[in-house]
Amino acid sequence: MLIYNICYIQRGNEVLLLNREKPSWMGCWNGIGGKLEAGESPRASMERELIEETGITPTGLTFKGIVSWMVDGTKFGGMYLYAARLEESYTYNTPIKTDEGILDWKRVDWIMDVHNQGVASNMPQVLQGMRSDRHCYDYHCIFEKGKLLDITATQIDSTLERDEVQREAYLQKYAVMVHSS
Repeated sequence: MLIYNICYIQRGNEVLLLNREKPSWMGCWNGIGGKLEAGESPRASMERELIEETGITPTGLTFKGIVSWMVDGTKFGGMYLYAARLEESYTYNTPIKTDEGILDWKRVDWIMDVHNQGVASNMPQVLQGMRSDRHCYDYHCIFEKGKLLDITATQIDSTLERDEVQREAYLQKYAVMVHSS
């Protein structure tokens, strides 16, 4: 049911972000990610996407949950959420132009600034939750006509990353919501 992934790579007080040249979030800064390929596990997909998009192979890739969304009450989607840490001394010079957009390090305080309209609208809340809590969450976002209306964080079990049956059972509630609207 989930076909995307996203990772926030932190180095000290900075996060490596991508300013996307394509939808979704075109023109906004967001984490690094992509789409799962057929038969690929969420973790294997995330590792592949990180190497393809950045050339970085982080050693501390941590599953942090999922970001799910409902758009206009009818369209459900979601992605696997990961965090990675690099040593502060890790050298990765940016900006870097890629096929997907521009990679650059952004300070956490800049990302979280309430006046910042250049980041994906749900990213500050998701990133704050990831940084402040060791648990995994489903950050469920409600969008209406392109605007983020609400985010609800529900703690989930980390086994959802690996256990497809458990994951699909958990996500079934969203399928019911889509069909009942």
